Amino acid sequence: MFLLKKKLKFFFNSIRGLKVGSLNPACYFRGMNIYNFPGQTAFYSGKVRDVYTIDNKYLVMVASDRISAFDVILPSPIPYKGQVLNQIAAFMLSKTQDICQNWLLDVPAPNVSLGYKCEPFKIELVVRGNLVGHAWRTYQGGERLLCGELMPEGLKENDFFPTPLITPTTKASAGHDEDIAENEIVRLGLATAAEWQMLKELTLALFERGKQLASSKGLILADTKYEFGKLNGKIVLMDEIHTPDSSRYFHAAGFNERQAKGERQLQLSKEFVREWLMANDFMGKPGQTVPAMSDEWLSTISARYIELYEKIIGEKFVPMNVNHQETYVRIVERLNTLP
Repeated sequence: MFLLKKKLKFFFNSIRGLKVGSLNPACYFRGMNIYNFPGQTAFYSGKVRDVYTIDNKYLVMVASDRISAFDVILPSPIPYKGQVLNQIAAFMLSKTQDICQNWLLDVPAPNVSLGYKCEPFKIELVVRGNLVGHAWRTYQGGERLLCGELMPEGLKENDFFPTPLITPTTKASAGHDEDIAENEIVRLGLATAAEWQMLKELTLALFERGKQLASSKGLILADTKYEFGKLNGKIVLMDEIHTPDSSRYFHAAGFNERQAKGERQLQLSKEFVREWLMANDFMGKPGQTVPAMSDEWLSTISARYIELYEKIIGEKFVPMNVNHQETYVRIVERLNTLP
């Protein structure tokens, strides 16, 4: 822990010390296009990842230390968050490839994944095992339908649903993702009826595997999301899965007792960041300003991400500081081995 605190202190000091002519803080926070790979045909900077298309066939996905909430990129990076997300995603993709083929080929650097470029379905399949987050806020507001799915009466926050609910959203290139009902997905041509049926079956199977993996480590996978695409006409799993950015986990020990007493559940996800923002009057609405985030708070967020890594992977997290030049070299060397 002492070594980690020293690394975090160095991280913050190095960000403050950046000079004109080097990678400036604005570039770092927003993940501007700092690479130019051989054969690069496109570049996209998302909320968390910077994605480079190579020869219209492969993707290089760089997981930044950016953090987003309410579809807004927050102004300060979280130390080692990119490495945590990337390595958890790679682990989980390897543990689910018997259920669904995925896009990943290799992890050439701690925060970099390289894989196939797929034709994405423009929807995210959110699956919920527990009444938490957006579902709870909807429920608390008196609504019982979410994306056309009926939520039973008489539930408390964090209660299990009788069966997992699939509550899809549109995948917006900018702004907020929007809830969408099953019939609208087919009507709008976002997937055919047969494709949608297959996507639902894969989602539930992946969620079941995710719950099993979590349970083996003393956790409950409360909800998560999956993104799919098509590769050579076949449905494949894309992007990250079962990470703290795409999922909520509860500690299983004492869960039932806390529910019975109406106590807050111990959770590992970035929901605590959303809760902190809401407590400071920010929900991403027009006119609202992101509250200042102290170094201590940023270190706390980083520690929570690392805690989940160690819990779900079952290994000690080893922070890796690979500079931009070395990252570039590793990626290019791996690209050179691809056909």
